[in-house]
This record gives sequence, structure tokens and C-alpha cells, in this order.
Amino acid sequence: MTTRAPQFPGAPVVRREARDKVTGTARYAADLAPAGCLYAWTVPATVAAGRVTAVRAVDALAVPGVHSVLTHDNAPELQEPDDPILAVLQDDRVPHHGWPIALVIAESLEAARTGAGELHVEYERDPYDVTLTDDHPGLYTPEEANGGHPAVRVRGDVERALAGASVQVDATYRTVALHNHPMEPHAATAVWADGHLTVHDSSQGSSRVRESLARAFGLDPDRITVVSEHVGGGFGSKGTTRPQAVLAAMAARHTGRPVKMVFPRPQLAEVVGHRAPTIQRVRLGADLDGVLTAVSHEIVTQTSTVKEFVEQAAVPARVMYASPHSRTVHRVTALDVPSPSWMRAPGEASGMYALESAMDELASALGLDPVELRLRNEPETEPDSGRPFSSRGLAACLRDGAARFGWHDRDPRPAARQEGRWLMGTGVASATYPVLVSRSTASAHAARDGALRIAVNATDIGTGARTVLAQIAAEALGVDPEAVRVDIGSTDLPVAPLAGGSSGTASWGWAVHKAATALAARLAEHRPLPADGITTTADTEEETGEESPYARHAFGAHFAETAVDAVTGEVRVRRLLGVYAAGRILNARTARSQFTGGMVMGIGMALTEDCGIDPDFGDFTARDLASYHVPVCADTADIQAHWIEEDDRHLNPMGSKGIGEIGIVGTAAAIGNAVRHATGARLRELPLTPDTLLPYLL
Repeated sequence: MTTRAPQFPGAPVVRREARDKVTGTARYAADLAPAGCLYAWTVPATVAAGRVTAVRAVDALAVPGVHSVLTHDNAPELQEPDDPILAVLQDDRVPHHGWPIALVIAESLEAARTGAGELHVEYERDPYDVTLTDDHPGLYTPEEANGGHPAVRVRGDVERALAGASVQVDATYRTVALHNHPMEPHAATAVWADGHLTVHDSSQGSSRVRESLARAFGLDPDRITVVSEHVGGGFGSKGTTRPQAVLAAMAARHTGRPVKMVFPRPQLAEVVGHRAPTIQRVRLGADLDGVLTAVSHEIVTQTSTVKEFVEQAAVPARVMYASPHSRTVHRVTALDVPSPSWMRAPGEASGMYALESAMDELASALGLDPVELRLRNEPETEPDSGRPFSSRGLAACLRDGAARFGWHDRDPRPAARQEGRWLMGTGVASATYPVLVSRSTASAHAARDGALRIAVNATDIGTGARTVLAQIAAEALGVDPEAVRVDIGSTDLPVAPLAGGSSGTASWGWAVHKAATALAARLAEHRPLPADGITTTADTEEETGEESPYARHAFGAHFAETAVDAVTGEVRVRRLLGVYAAGRILNARTARSQFTGGMVMGIGMALTEDCGIDPDFGDFTARDLASYHVPVCADTADIQAHWIEEDDRHLNPMGSKGIGEIGIVGTAAAIGNAVRHATGARLRELPLTPDTLLPYLL
């Protein structure tokens, strides 16, 4: 073992896979090239609804190098998948534009792509509906929203309280469909050998992918290995099993050869999920001191005809502010659109944009500082459940952020500050995200030569999981993190949950801490070690199986300074500050990266990212990164992330909360509020693009 001074959690340790990534030696799902590997290219439906009546593959099969073409007529039959989006090539139905209807398999990627272009498909078209409205005749109230949250929660008499409020806000906010677009497209390489299926998949959780493939192909999970060693981002789109894993495995079974399949980026928008658009009506009632008396948050969103997914955008309103009367409602309609799914901070990102914009409007109506308004409505317990908070650092984040930002030096009057042609403004918004944790297993091994190894099927999607888990184990063992080897990313390792919901580190780390602590105790008792070393295993089923008596959430405050060009309507974010209360920070370097990454996505949500559906064709209009505008370096001038020290004893042995998603939650609202302060114009639909702002500036 090393004799260097230990670097316990909190130290800004450099990611251990950083050099592999920048030098290209890290291997992703599409980097593998088994001997005899074939390449597959999907053919998406070009109609919004209907069925396939004929597929003529003669010309495609005539392309040199094309091996075969799979359609619903000849594809291997699947058992009942655990997710209906995986039932590809099983029948002639077309539920939405972009649904995979054929797979061309060839000796090269170029041949597969060319063959796909030579496929002739005929359809029977059905009427379709892809337009979300707040009075859509198909709207209904589901039983639950995403995450198992009740669709409706009511406390008190909201209508009476609103009618009697001294000050009221009644506003409707709209968000558009947003797409995850990770740097690495969704890819899978599948190999069948002696009845065993091995899939290298671009996934946020290989254990879940193995379960899905076992269901789809009717196999015992022990006959499947799924590897997700390096994953180039996901932002939720790789949190559930996606069709590439099933299609690659299906093609490999059909051909008897390894098959690699990568979704081209123009197809991603329609097959890997998206953040659903929302129409949100927020009504707030308050007395003249700014104390809330009523909160009503009603959500209208869309799902697909394939499966139900309801963005839980009203849930944050059940957590944020004290109010004796509350009503939060989700309604949804099933349209002929691709299935929405998780995108970084699902529910919170959309819902907090509306709620925090409404709070800013209330502050304006009261003539009250927006920070002070939030402080006056701090709840003693979680409003929805009545449970005590394990910790609630929102007030500290607001105060610390205001001091760092110079908030109290601002002129509160709208449109009062100008620098040449630039209208200047500042805005603030709160953020929250729940503390989530799932059962995990892990093992810790000490070899006789002093080598230490941690094994857990965690997934590193760019967050630095390997590094932080090494730090957690090192603290328990009393060694330097460099002395600890960490193996992750394969179903051959101890079972662990996916990387999602900002729950990865808490879930995996708990099991790692437990296994390493047990190993440390065993090592103290055994000197010298036996020839095969000592291994301890840990399972957190008991620790994670009971519901906590505490309401556990991370909180944050976002402050933004924007400049709006009075001539062109261009918006620039001059400064962006986030201050967070997220428990114990385990690695200052990777944590700051996660916080700032979330804020950058919030800039995109506020200003650049927009993807509507063409009502004439039923397809998404922005299908690549040339038309779907994500923020670039020029859009992200001065971004700072800080956190307060938070000692929460009701979380896990590390004292940590999730940090991957809270960075995006309040950013869009803070920017929108800053634009309103700069211009005096309140726009209630994102993104805030020049064409929408200009009419208010002329």
C-alpha cells in the first residue's frame, strides 16, 4: 500500500480516466470491432401514423456489401419487452415519425447507409395529431406522474384563498420540446457466442439493459453480459434501454456474426426520448407582506401512443414554499409523437422555470426584492408531506449568492440600466432536486501484495464516478485513492443501479463505503493476509428499503446578469452564479464541473434550444446540431459555482446529496427574470430568442 497522505472525499482529485479520454484510448460502445463484424443502419418511418404495407429490398440487397435487410416480416421474434419502445420490427404499425421500420446490415457502415437509401417502403397513412394545446380534447388526468408522484395533490381551499388574496399572479408559461443530444450517439455492439449474448452498449445502466434484453429474447440474465465501460454523456436519454441494444442483438442473432449499430444523430430526436413540452398555469396569492396564502400549479403536457410518460413539472411546487392552500395538477394527452422521457432534472427543470418566474412576477407586483420574497416564504417542514427536512440550505444559498453576486447593489427598476445599445438586467431563481438513492451491491478486495480493488457495476457518464468511488473507499480504508483500483461498467460486476436522478454516487458510494469499511475491519484482524487475499461484499437493501422520515432535498440559488441588444434582440449572459446546498461535496473538481455543466444546459434551455414538430409531416424540425442550437463557449462567459458547507446526518455514510441535475433547475428562470429586469418585458415562453424579444424593444 502507498504511504502517501490520504486524499479523502472533498479533495479536488483529477479524474483517473481523463488521460484515456483525451488521448483516445478509452473505448466506447462503437469503438469495438470484433472479427467479422457487420454494421447496421436503421430506416425510420417517414409518416406520422399508419402502417407499413410493403418493403421492397431488391435494390438495397443489390448494393455491394449489403448482407441482409430486416423488417417486421423476417426479423427475429421478441418476447414481450419490458418497455414498448423496444418492440421494434415486430409488426407493421407506425406510431410516430421516425419509428424504426427496417434495419440494413452490411460489411461496412458506408454500404449499410447506402443500402438503407435504396429501400423502397409503402405506407397506409392514418390521420395524426402532433399539436399540444391546453384545451386538447384528449387531455386526461393520469394516476401518476414520472417518479411515482401522484398526479394531483390538494391542500386547503385554493380557489377561496386566491379570491381573498391581497395580491395575485395568474400566468401561463410554455416550454418547448428539448433534446438530450449527448456527445456520443446511442450505439451498441452485439456478439452471440455459444448461446451467450454480449452487448457493449452506450447506456447509463448496464444492469437495466441486461434485464431488458433478457425479457426481449427470453433468456436467463446469466446468459447476457452488458458492458458500458465508457459512456459519452446521456443526460437521461441513456437511462432506459434504447432500441440500439435490441436491434444490434437481433441482427447478430439473425446473421450469426457480431453487429455494430450507431444511431445517426438526425435520428436521435425520435428514438431516444426528449423533454416533453409543457403548458403551465401558475397562480399565486399573497398578503401585502409577500407571505404566500395560495399556490396553484397546473401542468399540461404530452405523451405518445406507445407509452405513458408524464413530466412531473408540478412536483417542485409541493416542496418549495410555505402556503396553507395548495393545488398541483398534471394533465396529459397522447399524441402521435415520439415517446418523451428523462432529460436532466425531469420535472424540476420545466416546473421550476414556471414557478420561479411567477415568484418574480409576484415580487414585482409587491414591490418587494425577489430574494426577500423567497426568504419570507421559507417553510418549517416540507409543505406537501409535513415531514421535517433533513436539511434545507436554500436561505443560506440565497444570502451567500446575493453577497457574492452584488445583488443588493442593483437598481430594482426595470429597463433602468443601459450600456450603449445593451439593456442590462439581473435575475434570481431558486433550485431544488430530491435526494434519491437505490439499492446497490459492491465488493472490496485486498490482495496479499497490498493491491486494493473495488468492484461495482456503476456507470461513469462523464461525472467522474471512478474517481469519487475511489475516494470513498480510500477514506474507509485509510489509504490514498491512488492505491484503490475501481472496476465499473459491466454486468459481470456486483449489481448496481443506473446513473440517473442524481442518485449514482449516493447509491454506489453507500455500498462501496460499506464493503470497504468491512474490509478495513477484516484487515485489522488478519496479518499476514491469506494467499488469495480477503474479499468483502456489501448490499444496501436494508438501508435503502425503508422510507426516510425526513424530506431530503438539495437546494440552490441562481443569479444571472444578462445584456439584451436593443437593436437586434440578442441576449447575452454576462454572469451566472450558482450557490448550492448539496450535502458533503466529495470531490470539489468534479462537483464544480457538474454544477457548471448543468448551468450551461440551463442557458440553452433559456436562450437557444428549440425543437418544434412540423404539423404537416409530424417530425421534429431540428434534427441535428446545426439546427438544434446548444450553447457554445461564446455563450458561457462568466460562470461560477459555489456551495455552502452542509452537515446532514440523515442521508448516507458520506453525507452527500446528488449534484448532477440541480445546476440546470433554476438557471432558465434566473435568465428569464434578468431579461425582464433588463427590458421591462415579461416573456413567458422559452427560448427567449431575438425574434420573440424584438417586438417588445421596438
